[in-house]
Amino acid sequence: MSKFAVQPDLAESTKERIRVLAKEMGYVPNISASGLRSQTTRLIGLIVPAVTDPVCARAILAIEQAATEIGYEVLLAQSMGKPDREESAIRRMMARRVDGLLLAPVYRMDSRSPIYEELQRRKIPTVIFGHRAAFCAGFAGAESDDTTASESLTRHLLELGHRRIAFFAGPRVAPWAQERLEGYRRAHRNADVPVDDRLIFNAGTTAEDGTTAALQFIQERPDATAIQAVNDLVAIGAAETLLSQGIRIPQEMSIVGFGNLLVSEHFRVPLTTVRQPKFRLGTAAMEMLQKGLKGESMSSRKLAAELEIRQSSGPPFLSRDQAVESVVLA
Repeated sequence: MSKFAVQPDLAESTKERIRVLAKEMGYVPNISASGLRSQTTRLIGLIVPAVTDPVCARAILAIEQAATEIGYEVLLAQSMGKPDREESAIRRMMARRVDGLLLAPVYRMDSRSPIYEELQRRKIPTVIFGHRAAFCAGFAGAESDDTTASESLTRHLLELGHRRIAFFAGPRVAPWAQERLEGYRRAHRNADVPVDDRLIFNAGTTAEDGTTAALQFIQERPDATAIQAVNDLVAIGAAETLLSQGIRIPQEMSIVGFGNLLVSEHFRVPLTTVRQPKFRLGTAAMEMLQKGLKGESMSSRKLAAELEIRQSSGPPFLSRDQAVESVVLA
């Protein structure tokens, strides 16, 4: 027992003198020793693709803040989007005997994952931070409602008058990317506007991917008047390419993103996008994990994301002949 441990039967004045003396001497409690008595470590594991990921960065802030408030320390690891690194990180967390785990999964096509099955067998309270895929469907998760949010983006463009909207799609393996594509399709269905699959371009997640997709788009000339990108970085890469080719935004081409990264607001044509609830996602994930730490059941949560309209979207461009025709028809 620590020489500075305060006994419950001591007078309050005595306890206070002990606390003051401990502080003056720079005493730091032995967390490991306390954990042996309580059978807990007061540690929470957090595994993300990379701390530089803009979505993860805000969520990490919320998670660390919430963990500190309830007396837990966060152990952080990065998977770098690689399954083997993710498994190694999970095993390190197990070795450190974390009380609970928050995981932003590395997506793959496999319907099962041995390391996730091991987590279930060990009954370690685990929350999926982000969209769940088949291999991690057995866990509770905190995610944004990307289908509805993407639908609102497409509907915004349709309401402006666009009927030929290109979609720069994300990785097929990622559930969030598929949700955003489904939102695009749903908005078209609800507006009774056919989806032309020739307007769907395979992009990725980075600005460089957006550049590549935009160059393909320009080369194929699909007669679209707007582009909806799977995220803000892809949208910005595409927008830079369009601007460098002399295509004015939004006068000749509208473009929208997803995520509301800081750079999207300060891009030279401020980007219409979806405000992803990054901080609230981190808070929700921690609230769920707290229930798991108490032995209570955890239910998945899906948070709404809000449309943010800026200068990159406007009515479709009309050529001189089209403008004359619309005046005559009016």
